[in-house]
Amino acid sequence: MTASAATIHSERTPLLSSTERDSSPPTALTTSDASTLVDGPPDVDPPSPAEDDEDRPLPLWQMFLLCFARLVEPVAFFSIFPFVSEMIHESGSVPDAEVGFWSGWIESCFSLTQTVFMLFWGRASDKYGRKPVLIASLSGVAVASVLFGLSKSVWQMIALRSVAGIFAGTIVTVRTMITENSTQKTQARAFSFFAFAGNIGIFLGPVIGGGLSKPATQLPAVFGGSWLLREYPYLLPCLISGGLAAVAAVINLIWLKETRKLQKDHHAIVLTPPSMREVVSGPGVIPVLCIFEYALLLGVAFTAMCPVFFYTPIELGGYNFTPPQISLYLAIAGISQAIWLLLVFPPLVNRIGTGKLLRLCACAWPITFMALPLMNILLRHGQWTAFWVIMPMIIITSSGVSMAFTAVQLALNDISPNPLAHGTLNGVALSLQSAVRAVAPATYNTVYAIGVERQILWGELGFAMLIVTAFGFIVLLKWLPEQAEGRPKKKADEETQREEAQ
Repeated sequence: MTASAATIHSERTPLLSSTERDSSPPTALTTSDASTLVDGPPDVDPPSPAEDDEDRPLPLWQMFLLCFARLVEPVAFFSIFPFVSEMIHESGSVPDAEVGFWSGWIESCFSLTQTVFMLFWGRASDKYGRKPVLIASLSGVAVASVLFGLSKSVWQMIALRSVAGIFAGTIVTVRTMITENSTQKTQARAFSFFAFAGNIGIFLGPVIGGGLSKPATQLPAVFGGSWLLREYPYLLPCLISGGLAAVAAVINLIWLKETRKLQKDHHAIVLTPPSMREVVSGPGVIPVLCIFEYALLLGVAFTAMCPVFFYTPIELGGYNFTPPQISLYLAIAGISQAIWLLLVFPPLVNRIGTGKLLRLCACAWPITFMALPLMNILLRHGQWTAFWVIMPMIIITSSGVSMAFTAVQLALNDISPNPLAHGTLNGVALSLQSAVRAVAPATYNTVYAIGVERQILWGELGFAMLIVTAFGFIVLLKWLPEQAEGRPKKKADEETQREEAQ
């Protein structure tokens, strides 16, 4: 690998790098960079030189299978959001003022177990292959999702949500397989499919959860005669969510091809990637990791608190939304985010760069967090027409901050100290991401519940905390390294020329 190849970093850099091989004539393995080559299962052929050709087209059917598996995790995570507060109150016999506390813990348990087991799934895929690990995790999500709908107490909800989190490690395997199915020329397109599939999952989850909860009440002509759905009013959306995971497991079992490269050629040389300590201690890595996780903190805290805020009665500071209304809000937000990501983000980041885009989003976040609680004033005064005219505009415009989540990924790619370090760096980032998702919902929902119960700041204490947190992101971006600014090439060259002239 040449020096120039080792320094190329852009939004086209894969999230998880595949093993690089030396195409030079056979040489003795005398350096520490070479590792022992182990044969894999005999039914999988090693990649041929043609398969490594940069002009190799993207295997669209394999992309479809992987993207279908990708949307399972956000569907499983978000499908309970529209009804979980009502489920806790009714099935768990929890007072309204304490719903936010328990809702936060249920979501935190999902992400906490995901944090612990994500590295396990990654290591298992290296040892046993990508496909069996993906099938196992999808099957586990399917079973746990269905069982959650049968919960009759808060502790059952917490336990079953934790089980779902154990098997929710599909994202690491899917990212790896997408990388291994793509080339340098096609990986940008491949990961755009990956991101879009995630947004589809974010959209479908709330639609399933809000539209199919309490079906015997919402659709009595169709489901009113079902004793099972009357006894378990939240089972149907969980069945659909689990069914999607089961379908993904089956079709991937039948048609997905294993991508773990088996080094049967004794002339191949496998380069050992840097250690985790070497990667994390690289120049600018820790500041970018902090920015990456801080952006996620804002998104996770806001996403977890919104359903509780929407469910809270108007007189206590919320909107008093029904599960279908919560579902509608989350669905519109998901569609809006996908539009911003697919249509606005690429030209905007190419024009102004990653750093400036992140700062724009950082300035927009506090405004978004102020707008939603202020809308409660209209509801307290019965101004429903004004509320429904203004609310869609807030949803659509505020969804633009979601571009920050892709921008921080570009910054992470740019700061990677070595092409062989992409996998380790992203593994660290994803593990920390799951840890944030484990802690943030419980923390912010607890603060919100305290504010509602004691009517601190008219019940909006949680949003006050979000606003303060958002201003912290603006300050943190001052430490964004120059290498991660992602300046447009033309502008960067002009600035370099000005500096040399001075």
